[in-house]
Amino acid sequence: MRSPRAPAGLGALIFLGLIGLFLIAPLTMLAMRSITDDDGALTLAHYAIYLRTPGLRSAILGTLEIGVGVCALVLPVAFAYAYALERSGMRFKGLWAGVATVPLLAPSLLPALALVYLFGRQGLLTPWLGGWTIYGPQGVLIADAVAAFPHAVIILRTALAAADGRLQEQARLLGAGPWRRFWRLTLPNARHGLISAAFVVFALTAADVGAPKVVGGDFNVLALDIYKKVIGQQDFQTGAVIAIFLLVPSLLAIGFERWAAARQSAMTSTRATPFVAAPSPIRDTALTTLCAFVAIVVVGLLAICQFAALVRQWPYDLTLSVAQYDLDKVDGGGWAAVANSVGLALAVAAIGAPVAFLGAYVLERGRASRWLRGVGALFTLAPAATPGLALGLAYILFFDEPANPLFSLYGTALLLGLATFTHFYTVAHLTSVSALKAVDRDIEPAAALLGRGVVTVLTRVIMPICAPALLEIGLYLFVNTMTTVSVALFLSPPDFSLAAVAVLNMDDAGDEAPAAAMGMIIVYVNVLARLAGAAGLKRFSSTNLHNS
Repeated sequence: MRSPRAPAGLGALIFLGLIGLFLIAPLTMLAMRSITDDDGALTLAHYAIYLRTPGLRSAILGTLEIGVGVCALVLPVAFAYAYALERSGMRFKGLWAGVATVPLLAPSLLPALALVYLFGRQGLLTPWLGGWTIYGPQGVLIADAVAAFPHAVIILRTALAAADGRLQEQARLLGAGPWRRFWRLTLPNARHGLISAAFVVFALTAADVGAPKVVGGDFNVLALDIYKKVIGQQDFQTGAVIAIFLLVPSLLAIGFERWAAARQSAMTSTRATPFVAAPSPIRDTALTTLCAFVAIVVVGLLAICQFAALVRQWPYDLTLSVAQYDLDKVDGGGWAAVANSVGLALAVAAIGAPVAFLGAYVLERGRASRWLRGVGALFTLAPAATPGLALGLAYILFFDEPANPLFSLYGTALLLGLATFTHFYTVAHLTSVSALKAVDRDIEPAAALLGRGVVTVLTRVIMPICAPALLEIGLYLFVNTMTTVSVALFLSPPDFSLAAVAVLNMDDAGDEAPAAAMGMIIVYVNVLARLAGAAGLKRFSSTNLHNS
């Protein structure tokens, strides 16, 4: 008699096989190329050569310096911002929450371009700097901090929202003041969120190539080293070595984060009550001032990019003009790059969201064995620990191999889409899992009694119930596909330029104003996508309310 686990186990195996093919196998090839010579013999010569390179020490120290520095700058501000949104009585929380997510809609190097316009050699505020320059680690620190800030806020808001109001009320009745409650209750309960935010911020900063390239000057980091070796010198083996150096800290970080998550005690229970902040004019005024300052910085940086893209020639002729938006006159792909990015983002979102949901369903709601679910959980976290540059290089080494049956994918937009989806898969999977856990598990057994198969239940019941989550996943994939540079940098076909990569290339060619214009186009496309998504979510909500 065939085991009832067989179909579910088979689906899980297929799912894990696909992750292995499009993630584990390329990363394995990356590791192998770093320890083999041209004849395929094992050797550590590439590591020895790179370790003797004078720039290695500066690249490693530079990466650590910027990673730690951005964490030290972002985490306190992001925590205070998240605290203001979740634990205060300040007004206009919706506005401040929206402002915090604005950097997510822009390529990571757009804040760096804004810093050039403000503090560069011909910057608006340069005459008042007294000789201080934006070029160097200080510029990279500020640009990466702005880009990483919303990621930290999102994580910390989730941690602070999981509060049991009973604990706060009991502590207050026992005489604990606001500061004592903060240090003894709020901060310990948010510890895992802080650790997670720190690792995410460090990983994003370490993998960023845009800010170091735009405002780094002579400052060197590992991500910039990979870019120089692969793009500039076509030295893939040394690039693989550097990618391993960049990959190992991310893997260690995700492992430590999982360890911390396992040790974190539950912050809420089934009898928890929502936390309601008591009025405090001094606290709320201080937090509103902080949010306003952050909003000025974030919106101001984008505004200066938009202004620079609307003048004839910065800073000599500030007459308003749309000449910079004639993108077809400069290298980078022109308006075709925008169309390519939108088309790719739509494809990744439309196909990737249901695929991610189906993978989560197979692992979470199927009757696969425990070890399959454990391996699946590990595999689905791996993309989050893989820097985009390392993944892009791994795809080149794996798919640009004539012996590979999938060799025909190399150099195509399809492979670029697969790499992009793989890179952002972790969040899509975890969102799907959260949505599925909110659906009653008795649906499948009840459907089986009525003679309905799994496919019918999935397509006609579960997916419609989880439609808002699917829409959120699609929006997440769309926005990140529009803004990503690291994955696409190595994989964009010659005849398929992307807008985010074009921003980097135009800045590299000295076309800073058209680069700012292209970056703002990406922002506006993502804003329209978010507005359309909000309208869709509202429609789902009204439909569900009407049906109920």
